[in-house]
Amino acid sequence: MTLPTAQISNMNQSPTVKLLMRHVQPSHENDACLSVLEIFQENPNLFAIPVVNSAGTPVGIVDRHLFVETFIKPYTRELYAKRKISEFMVENPIVVDMGTTIDDVSKIIIDAGMQHMVIGFIITQNGLYVGLANGHDLLNEIMQRKQEGLFYLAHYDQLTNLPNRLLFMDRLTRALGDALRKKSSVGLLFIDLDNFKNFNDSMGHGFGDQILIAVANRLTGCAREIDTVARLSGDEFIMIIEDIENQNALETLCERILDSMKSPWEVMGRNVFLTASIGTSMFPKDASEPSELILKADAAMYEAKRGGRNAYMHYVEGMRLYSMDKMTLENDLRLAIERNEFQLFYQPQVSVDNGSIIGMEALIRWNHPERGLLTPIHFIEIAEKTGLIIAIGKWVVKEACQQHQRWIWAGNNPLRISVNISPLQFYQTSFCEDIRSVLAETGMEPSHLELELTEGMFMHNIDNVVKVLNELHDLGVLLAIDDFGTGYSNLSYLKRFPIDRLKIDQSFVRGIESETTNMEIVRTISNLAKTMSLELVAEGVETADEMNTVGDCGCDFMQGYKFSKPLSSDDFLLWRNEYETKRESQHIQLQAI
Repeated sequence: MTLPTAQISNMNQSPTVKLLMRHVQPSHENDACLSVLEIFQENPNLFAIPVVNSAGTPVGIVDRHLFVETFIKPYTRELYAKRKISEFMVENPIVVDMGTTIDDVSKIIIDAGMQHMVIGFIITQNGLYVGLANGHDLLNEIMQRKQEGLFYLAHYDQLTNLPNRLLFMDRLTRALGDALRKKSSVGLLFIDLDNFKNFNDSMGHGFGDQILIAVANRLTGCAREIDTVARLSGDEFIMIIEDIENQNALETLCERILDSMKSPWEVMGRNVFLTASIGTSMFPKDASEPSELILKADAAMYEAKRGGRNAYMHYVEGMRLYSMDKMTLENDLRLAIERNEFQLFYQPQVSVDNGSIIGMEALIRWNHPERGLLTPIHFIEIAEKTGLIIAIGKWVVKEACQQHQRWIWAGNNPLRISVNISPLQFYQTSFCEDIRSVLAETGMEPSHLELELTEGMFMHNIDNVVKVLNELHDLGVLLAIDDFGTGYSNLSYLKRFPIDRLKIDQSFVRGIESETTNMEIVRTISNLAKTMSLELVAEGVETADEMNTVGDCGCDFMQGYKFSKPLSSDDFLLWRNEYETKRESQHIQLQAI
């Protein structure tokens, strides 16, 4: 799965010279030269012999090459035979303690002169000789560690220590080849964190990095030893599950991962709540090539997000595949406004008390000429990185207000319409004036427009944020915080801002009737919000149990598939008429009873 801890440690911390040590019987400083020469002749691979005194302390080293070369000259034996070896040894050799690291001894040798790399160095323990190290072995170890370090840098994510995209692709290709030979299956999980950008925006990238490290650890804990957990980029992770029995086994793993993420995450002294969306695909059932298998797991992940997040979905035939070519998508995005390819869809919001429709959220869609109808998941990140989100955001506000007025001119009662505002758009110096101009141009009543902001917008340049919010509030525009609970998650700072509503993120709503932790979170937010006269909207309500529970927890309004999916303007009007007719009929029946 990940690089073994010991291997990572060896790359980050240099081993000691004990790794290189060879025990070579030392000579005594009073030994005769010929006895040392005989040792060299009997041991042709011996590169040097250490010399010690009577106490066992190193005093020198005899270099094989220099010593033997001296004694092959004519008459040398006769002249030097009875001389002590201390006369021929290299004095002041490099002597290091056994606990010295290889990195440190390398620096010592470089400083002392590279000739010591040839003759080697002596290793001691408590000042006494214990062994000898070869300069050649030292060089090999340095080069090997350098190669391991380069391999690690090229194949592992530096933040999480997980395999990166390059190593992941190599392992996936190998896993598919093995599975083909064994006629077995391989599962792929594409995992994307929900609303991770909110943490980076509100708490900073250092905080976000710590979350990614914690997520990597939890994912690794959910996998088997034979599986691979990798980080592709940003908050995207992927898992290779080899020798998988069937799709049920994949579903069990997905449930284990989602369950593991339910517990609060303690990051830098704060408790945060995090969910993920998972898409899965299988070899050879869904695809036979690595790139196609990834693409289909990615498509399934997007479907899980579009369905409400904090969920998993397996690829099924017919799911729309989205190309990973972001450059092409960026070029198309630049032309989308002038080609009139954007469209707004509307999702209703209803009252908890009586089920009446109180408003709607305007949600952008992109009618891409080749890729079909794209949701914001597929292009908003690119729009934000390129700055195109500013122009897109202006279009959304204007189109929402115009549509609202068209409904009123057609004889429909006005409803509150909510529009998402990006941080880049909000921080434009002309933002308030842009909103004022749209209201004046369309004739829309300001109280019918609600701007949805993210928590991250309130964490920087507080004084300027307060000024902008007060100006919008003075216009009569309503203000809401979207996806509340996924970022800074602290109501105390709201006292400074003229906020009207909080929208609780749908990750806290999904299955809330059986999730005690989520229930307590929503109830706590509700109680605190009421003390500040803030309305509360529960997002992502899909079932009757969820609807009843969020009501019991104190939410004022609801939004989700329980009532309707996002609809085009024409379909929304049809739905609204049918819904209100049905409510009126039920009311009449109750009165009759």
